[in-house]
Parts: sequence; structure tokens; C-alpha cells
Amino acid sequence: MGLLTGKTALITGAARGIGKAIALKFAEEGANIAFTDLVIDENGEATRQEIEAKGVKCQAYASNAADFAQTAEVVKKVHEDFGSIDVLVNNAGITKDGLMIRMTEQQWDAVIGVNLKSAFNFIHACTPIMMRQRGGSIINMASVVGVHGNAGQSNYAASKAGMIALAKSVAQEMGSRGVRANAIAPGFIETAMTAALSEEVRKEWMKAIPLRRGGKPEDIADVATFLASDLASYVTGQVIQVDGGMNM
Repeated sequence: MGLLTGKTALITGAARGIGKAIALKFAEEGANIAFTDLVIDENGEATRQEIEAKGVKCQAYASNAADFAQTAEVVKKVHEDFGSIDVLVNNAGITKDGLMIRMTEQQWDAVIGVNLKSAFNFIHACTPIMMRQRGGSIINMASVVGVHGNAGQSNYAASKAGMIALAKSVAQEMGSRGVRANAIAPGFIETAMTAALSEEVRKEWMKAIPLRRGGKPEDIADVATFLASDLASYVTGQVIQVDGGMNM
């Protein structure tokens, strides 16, 4: 359909999983893709080649998204390489679960740093470019646990709630410059992370989902494509739950 033809999308943490699905979908819609991951190994290079096979320009960048100065350098390089940054997807994220009473400071700091501070880092670096372009779409990959909370994931839930509030605040600040900001809150998505859960835990999750199935990374990618495209030109400051109707 070419919904994103002529646009450049920068996606963090996109060598695998949901980030990769978003990158592939964007490429199918005509966007040139710049993506980051902590290291660009064989897996990252394979992803780059897969995206490039869609007939678009693609480049992978090794980046510690939680590092402010490093992020600024990566964004500068992406802008030099592609000429524009029209879409930013803050997808980089980790989990270090544990009950609050047992959670260490290191667990808290690591998750807040990678999940929330990285979003700040990339938004801070990209918004001046988008403001000069008089347009852009920022998409923060949050989570349903950022909306409802979840026992044993206070650090993760706090980081994802922060990403929702960050998107809403940026939407208010940047709307007059034509820059939109939204958040997607995925529910139970079938990825390598959820595949590691026990069958018993998976069954309990499914009971809470009216559609009685886990989501696919492509389900998230479809919503991200809408938010990145001009179809969503009047959508900003929103959080869209993509969760099969689950009740937390």
C-alpha cells in the first residue's frame, strides 16, 4: 500500500521480536529503516538483510540506548545517513522481575534506564530534527502492565507507565510543531520472552484474554504502522492497548 513511502523510521531494539516485526512492516509500507540494538551481531545483520530485501534502505547501529551521549551520536549519524527522521519507535526494553520486598537497586535502575531513560534519550535527540521538518511521529512501546500494574514487575510497570506519560507530555509540547506522540500498550504477545513461561502460567494468561489467544508481533506492528502513517494525522497523546481485551 505504501503508507510510509518516503519516510525514514528509527526503531530501537529492533534486531528481534516486536521491534523486528515493526521494522519489517514499515519496510513493506515503503519506509527506509534505521534500527538499533545493543550489539549488531549475526542476528542483527540477518535482520538488516531481511529488511533490505523489501527494497528499502536499511542500516543497523550498535547503541546503548540508556546512554545519553551515545544516543545523541547515533541519532546524528542516522540523520546524516538518511537525511530525515520521520518516525521514532522507542521499543528497546528489558525485564528484571522480582517482588518489591526482594528487588535490588540494580534491578530497578537497569529496567528504568533501558526502558524509560532510553525513550527520553531518543526523543530528546530526535525532536529538534522533527521540529525543523515540521512533522514527525513518536511511538513509545509501553505495556498493559504500565496501565494496570503487575505483581512482581514494579520496576517494569513503572517504566512503562512512565513511557505513557512521556508520550502524552511530548504530544502537548510538540503538537504545534506538527510532531505527534503516542504509546502502544501490548498485552500477552507471543515472543521469545513469553515462550519461556511455563504452560501453567500461559494458560492463566489466556483465561484473562477474551480473544483466547496471545497476540502476534505483527498485531503490534499493524497498530504502529497506523500511528506512523498519515492515517493517524489527528491522533496524538493517546495510548492504544493491543491486548485481545484482557483484564488485568
